[in-house]
Amino acid sequence: MNRLTHFAASVVLGVQVPLVTQAADGAGPAVHFAAGQPTTQLRGSVQGDADATFTVDARAGQTLSATLSAKSASLNFNISAPGAMEALFIGSVQGADARVLMPADGLYRVQVYLVRSAARRNERAAFTLQLGVSGQPLPPLAGAQDALVPGTRFHATATVPCRMPGSAADAQCQAGVIRRGRDGTATVELRGAANDMARTLLFMQGKPVASDSAQPLSVSRQGDVTSVRVGSDERYELPDALLTGG
Repeated sequence: MNRLTHFAASVVLGVQVPLVTQAADGAGPAVHFAAGQPTTQLRGSVQGDADATFTVDARAGQTLSATLSAKSASLNFNISAPGAMEALFIGSVQGADARVLMPADGLYRVQVYLVRSAARRNERAAFTLQLGVSGQPLPPLAGAQDALVPGTRFHATATVPCRMPGSAADAQCQAGVIRRGRDGTATVELRGAANDMARTLLFMQGKPVASDSAQPLSVSRQGDVTSVRVGSDERYELPDALLTGG
C-alpha cells in the first residue's frame, strides 16, 4: 500500500470534513480554514514507513504555525516550502511547535512521520495536529507597477556570485526576483548552473528574513551588495538593484 493510500485509510474522525480536500497536485489532503478561523485541528494516525502529509496554501510574509501532540515519542513532523528540496522546519531537531515565516507563495507541506526505528517495527501512532496561518501576505507588484520578464513570473533576472551547498568553489547562480514593494521587499529564487539545487529567500525592506531551509541566515554588506549565508557553506551575493529595481 503506498503512502497516500495508507494515509487516506487512516485519516480520522476528528477532521472537520469541509476543511480538508485532496490537493490538486496529488500531494495529500489540502487544509482549508473556515471563515474567521485562522487555525484548525486535525487528527490522524500513521503506521510503519507511511506518513501523513497535509498541504497548506499560503503566501509570502505570512506565518505558518504547527503543533504536534501525540502519546508516542516516535512521532515527528517537518514543514517544506513549495518546490523545496529540503525542510524549512525539522521537528526532530526543532521540537513539536513550529512558527515559520513563509518565503514564497504556494503549497507548503506538513509531513507527520515515525522515526526510523519505530517505522521498522511497523508501529502505529495517533496524533493531533493544529495548523494555523496568520499575518498579512506580501502580494507581488502588479505588472502595471513593475513589468515581468516575458514568459516568467519574475520582475527581473540576473546572474549572481554564489557558493552552493557541498561545493568548495565560488560559482554563478541564476536569480529571479518577485518584487513585493519598492523598498527591497521581495522573494528571490536562486539556482545553480546545473539547475540541480534551488534556494528561495524572502527579503523585507532589503533584509533577508526567511528562506526555504532550516539552516540559520546571516548577512553582511559591501557597497550596494548584500551577502546572504545559509548555514555555514552556502552564500549568495545580491545587488540592491535586483531587489528594488532602482
